Amino acid sequence: MTEQIALNAEDVVSYLQQHPDFFSEHLELLETLTIPHPIHGNTVSLIAKQLEIFRTKHQQFENQLTTLIDIAKDNDTTSSRLHELTLALLNASTLEMAVKNLHQVLTECFFTDFVVLKIIGETENTELSPFFLAADDKHLQGFSEEFAAKQPRCGHLEEPQKQFLFEEAAAEVKSCAIIPILYPNLSALLVIASRDENRFHSSMGNLFLTQISEIVGTRLVALLAD
Repeated sequence: MTEQIALNAEDVVSYLQQHPDFFSEHLELLETLTIPHPIHGNTVSLIAKQLEIFRTKHQQFENQLTTLIDIAKDNDTTSSRLHELTLALLNASTLEMAVKNLHQVLTECFFTDFVVLKIIGETENTELSPFFLAADDKHLQGFSEEFAAKQPRCGHLEEPQKQFLFEEAAAEVKSCAIIPILYPNLSALLVIASRDENRFHSSMGNLFLTQISEIVGTRLVALLAD
């Protein structure tokens, strides 16, 4: 008498995993096997179930690919904007021209509404005094965290900060990016702001803002040394 071997579900799963071509040799089984539909309770053939799984995975891959393409496009756009900023600052032979070009590029290419640059220090040139801020100015205390962290921060400003930086336009400022610029012979503060409260938010990355800081800081150091 042939001994009957009892199989459990785990045995079947293990066997099929070890013999993935099993159904290729027994195609007739695919037409009879059914799987309950997870929502409606109806039964579907194994082939239909496999097609459903393949379609789902294919759609997931399509979505991932689309996301990666969008990220690549955004990176290309930002890199192009940083290139424009670099050229504009290199083209500036004076501090006044650099500030003017900086404002133009940030508003036109980076779609910001307000730009403020404050260089910490003193100048004998009265025409440049609006761009400078004394090291002991009390308003700097409102940006101590950004200078201590040496990292840009996006989000919202307190009312005194907005009043100090943007004066009569303070009420229009809804979000901003605070960018500290720190070099051995230069400390400055660059703030770009928007009327859109969602333009700059705390969850934004700061890689490109840091690059802006490096580009602007490097050019300022050269211009101030002349």
